[in-house]
Amino acid sequence: MVGARNASSLGTRMARALAHDLGAQGYVVVSGLARGVDAAAHLAALKTGTIAVMAGGVDVIYPSENTQLAHDIAAQGLRISEQPARLSPQARHFPRRNRIISGLAQAVVVVEAAAKSGSLITARDALDQGREVLAVPGHPFDARAAGCNHLIRDGAQLVRNAEDVIAALPAKEPSVSQPDLTDLVRELPQTPQTRNLRDTAQLHGQILNRLGPSPIAEDQLIRDLGAAPRRRRTRHRRSGTGRQDPAAGRRAAGTSPLTGRVACAALHAFSLTKRRPNRHRKLRPFVGPNSAGLTIPSCTPHLARP
Repeated sequence: MVGARNASSLGTRMARALAHDLGAQGYVVVSGLARGVDAAAHLAALKTGTIAVMAGGVDVIYPSENTQLAHDIAAQGLRISEQPARLSPQARHFPRRNRIISGLAQAVVVVEAAAKSGSLITARDALDQGREVLAVPGHPFDARAAGCNHLIRDGAQLVRNAEDVIAALPAKEPSVSQPDLTDLVRELPQTPQTRNLRDTAQLHGQILNRLGPSPIAEDQLIRDLGAAPRRRRTRHRRSGTGRQDPAAGRRAAGTSPLTGRVACAALHAFSLTKRRPNRHRKLRPFVGPNSAGLTIPSCTPHLARP
């Protein structure tokens, strides 16, 4: 619910009546904690639930005349802000705050807004967000109601009382009770499962068998280990010295210690073949005298014509 800061007596009375009746029906009133219509709506819905969206930091009360109301909202309702703490509100912060007001609500009710009021910014944000826009009509000669009358002319729903607002709102969804998770918590294991040394060694072997020269993501490796069946033990082939041959296990897994080196050598040779020589730089021998007067052959580079 938004409206004029310099609201008339009828405007503030209408805001209080709408906020009180909507709160009695179980609705939460959202406004901007400004003077006028905002303050009247917060005050009327304080006991039933209200949310104040602030332009500056959540700990900076603006205007200062609503300090006590802000403390009451913090104790019984909610004060929120997207700005950092201890930030004083500037003029550019209020339009950004208005989009949060309309985003939190199911519908935006405008009470007494001038033709160039900031409340019309909230109404445009509500239309962009797919919210309902409602307006309280005013006297044609009252400049404070010109914005509301323009909204009604452009298609906004006319509001006479809280029943008009409730009729425009979507139907309430049935409340879902929170399931009892006590039994579920009791069934959870209290201590983590531990592995013995044999299971740990088998797990390490399965991980090493799935590693190769190509990189593999950790999540993919975990999924492969969880989906693959447990492999049987394979005896390592013994070499002539009587020791176990570690290469046999790697060959059984399909990998080789030379695979990575051969791949790197092949990539290096391929890169050498792709290097293109500088065709514009050649060597041409010439004969010239040195400092001692002797004529010796030498090779100096020169730039050839392309």
